[in-house]
Amino acid sequence: MAEKMQTDQEFLEYAVKILVDNPEDVKVERKIDEMGVLITLDVNPKDMGMVIGREGATAKALRTILRVIGARNNARVNLKINEPAGSEKGNSRKSEKSIDEVVGDLKI
Repeated sequence: MAEKMQTDQEFLEYAVKILVDNPEDVKVERKIDEMGVLITLDVNPKDMGMVIGREGATAKALRTILRVIGARNNARVNLKINEPAGSEKGNSRKSEKSIDEVVGDLKI
């Protein structure tokens, strides 16, 4: 039974390694708690676009398939895609200015 439960992790790892340019950087972790199964995915920062897809379509499709696999095994499966260090999303907040800084920049 434990071998069947690992199919969700194996599927995700196989599918993502096919999608990305750096398959050696793909890391998949699986944890079970009271909420169900949480699968955490780490990829190379350059491959995030391929994993997320246009408007999140690829990530949504992966999550849907994982939920179906989980339902067949009577488990709730969730996917968390970790944001890599140094990504654009995390750095954009650092460049934001406060209102005082913006007003100070106005030469009125």
